Amino acid sequence: MFTHKDIEYRSVFVINCIENRSLRVMSGELLLEDTAEKKTLTKLPFQKILALFVIGHVTITTPLIDKCTRYGIPLVVMKPNFRPVFFFSITAEANFLLRKKQYEYEKENLQIPKVLVENKIRNQIRLLEKTRLKSESMENAKKLCNGLLLMLPCASTYDSVMGIEGKASTAFFSSYFESFSWRARCPRVKTDPINSTLDIGYTLLFNYIEAFVRLFGFDPYRGVYHQLWFKRKSLICDLVEPFRCLIDQQVRKAFNLQQCKIEDFNLIKNEYVLKYEKNKDYTKMFYDVLIEQKSTVFKYIQTYYRCFMQQKDAVNYPRFLIK
Repeated sequence: MFTHKDIEYRSVFVINCIENRSLRVMSGELLLEDTAEKKTLTKLPFQKILALFVIGHVTITTPLIDKCTRYGIPLVVMKPNFRPVFFFSITAEANFLLRKKQYEYEKENLQIPKVLVENKIRNQIRLLEKTRLKSESMENAKKLCNGLLLMLPCASTYDSVMGIEGKASTAFFSSYFESFSWRARCPRVKTDPINSTLDIGYTLLFNYIEAFVRLFGFDPYRGVYHQLWFKRKSLICDLVEPFRCLIDQQVRKAFNLQQCKIEDFNLIKNEYVLKYEKNKDYTKMFYDVLIEQKSTVFKYIQTYYRCFMQQKDAVNYPRFLIK
């Protein structure tokens, strides 16, 4: 299992293979090659790779999988639209004691879900405060979210916890993006450039969190808050919640600075789809933020793992609070 020294020494590598790129293993190193010019662009020693994210069309070879297995490297391959098509990691899948505890967790137990929702709402309040805006809608949103935080400990049913989270998110988004003619958060519908960009960021965050979660041997499909659903990685959905604020903040900042704009998208069947030539820019924008937090994310999931294994009280579970 990885240690903090491994996290500090190793790096997360993101490789864009949308055009004229291929991966090859040679002499214990991973080579990124330009297939058009037939030259090596980058050499990556496997000992220094913490996780490998590949975006685009690429051939996965047996030597590459063998090296990833030997060095415990999660390998994630995504389409150009950032949807994962291949996820490989067998670092700690033999941790059957952990999975036994996961399967025995009672779905009626709301203590950990409340920690996750509380953490998410506190970060939303923090983002609203950081805008330093004093509009009526901003003040109302902060007041509502703080009130919902007070209600959360008294919530006695799963539906009531979900209701609190939903109300807080609605108030947060409507105020945080109000200067961009915000209408509503519409996941995966791509009704406007901001919704589309949020989807991209959340997808990359999801894959990033999963890479760390698999280092400890969790079953990603068995969560504590998000319920079991066919093919849904409910645990990853759970652990993404405290970190969504990183994406929210980056999206608002990027649109304010015109780093992201409507011209970056094609309107196809009433959906805003990112242009291929902008793929690299958006990937870098989000991974710059996520990779900066790699030690924090690892420590968070490591603490969550230890608390879960030892069946500790909810007060001991980790929190991530954005600065």
